[in-house]
Amino acid sequence: MATPCRHLEVAAAMLQWRLRAPLLTRAGAAGVTMARAGLKKLVMPPDYSGIVIPEKPKLKFLERAPAVPKVRREPRRLRDIRGPSREATDFTQGQFGILALGGGYLRWGHLEMLRLTIGRAMDPRSTFAIWRVPAPTKPVTRKSLGHRMGGGKGPIDHYVTPVKSGRLVVELGGRCEFQEVAPFLLRAARKLPFPAVPISRAGLERMRREEEERRVGNENPWTFERMVRANMLGMRRYLSPCDLHWHGRYWGKFFLRHRV
Repeated sequence: MATPCRHLEVAAAMLQWRLRAPLLTRAGAAGVTMARAGLKKLVMPPDYSGIVIPEKPKLKFLERAPAVPKVRREPRRLRDIRGPSREATDFTQGQFGILALGGGYLRWGHLEMLRLTIGRAMDPRSTFAIWRVPAPTKPVTRKSLGHRMGGGKGPIDHYVTPVKSGRLVVELGGRCEFQEVAPFLLRAARKLPFPAVPISRAGLERMRREEEERRVGNENPWTFERMVRANMLGMRRYLSPCDLHWHGRYWGKFFLRHRV
């Protein structure tokens, strides 16, 4: 026979268990997990107080050909798309954009594709977009099919915009997050004639910091620069001045990201 003291201990234990029950995480008969009390770590929302939406937030229409009386036919000049870009490498107004990871030529169709893809997906009430590349101005000549060799340079067929590696093609900004604009920016970047990726301000800084850390912390002593300076196996006979200047990081119009 249980003593009164034993009954009081059991009652106190049951009361304490009932008070603690809502605070415990237990699975019921249906497998539903009960709520658990605790402190929530709320993230501060971003501050959009300094962002001003322009009067025309969408990308403006770019002309197919330059508005000049007559354009001279030019040579190819592959140096227009070779090596790193010296302009439009940093953000000016927006927080997100499309970064070129290689060189190439943008036709008017590519620019129109960017304008329509971004214009249909973005919200002009809270987002704006600006161009970071000019309209097509470089003429490209082409002879007709079946034309005989010779006879000088052919007539102008279309105009292009040369783009180098590391240049921003478009910029987006406004009261939005990168997760909102990344899908349609990636969809547009995959249709460009050179490698390109959507990127943010923080992502661009992180990419450059990682490249610098990889260069400084490289443990392999046999780098491209050291082998070229030592002229191992007479390799300078086969390298171009661009390879000597950029230490093999740019192979033609392509940028070798993982080469130190």
